[in-house]
Amino acid sequence: MIWYTGLVLAVAVERLAELGVALRNTRWSTARGGTESGRGHYPAMVALHTGLLAGCLAEVLLTGRPFVPWFGWTMVAVVVSAQALRWWCVATLGPRWNTRVIVVPGLPLVSGGPYRWLRHPNYVAVAAEGLALPLVHGAWITAAVFTLLNTALMTVRIRCEEAALSGAAAPRAPRASRTAGGADVRA
Repeated sequence: MIWYTGLVLAVAVERLAELGVALRNTRWSTARGGTESGRGHYPAMVALHTGLLAGCLAEVLLTGRPFVPWFGWTMVAVVVSAQALRWWCVATLGPRWNTRVIVVPGLPLVSGGPYRWLRHPNYVAVAAEGLALPLVHGAWITAAVFTLLNTALMTVRIRCEEAALSGAAAPRAPRASRTAGGADVRA
């Protein structure tokens, strides 16, 4: 359980790093006329992602769930892969990446990196991590509840992003992906 607590705390530290990047990028975007959309769902997103981390530890502690090596290590690999995908998104979007939906008018839509293949790759990372992190140590209730609530939240979030992008982006090439930065807090 000690190493699992360390893993969850490492993810929490990663979340704090994301917030630092997001704050810097918010300043960059607003200095260029960026406007925020979807402020209403942001507190729910923060609460959900904080709840995920707390739920992982609480469920394992309260239920005594065992670590099943073959499954747990597979889920660790999914968590690590999700982190790699997330930071690939951050690197690809550069100063346009954010945990909030902030669009700078006139910038072309991003079509490189993981956006070449997926419309919202950061949300794929969020979904994978939200399922896998609790399952590393058998916290299946936390995994199920997070996945259900995250699906509802991402439906709202993606609609918000698409609406914000539809009127703000410069003309794009036919295959360009559409993303405002698509993070989540943590998202």
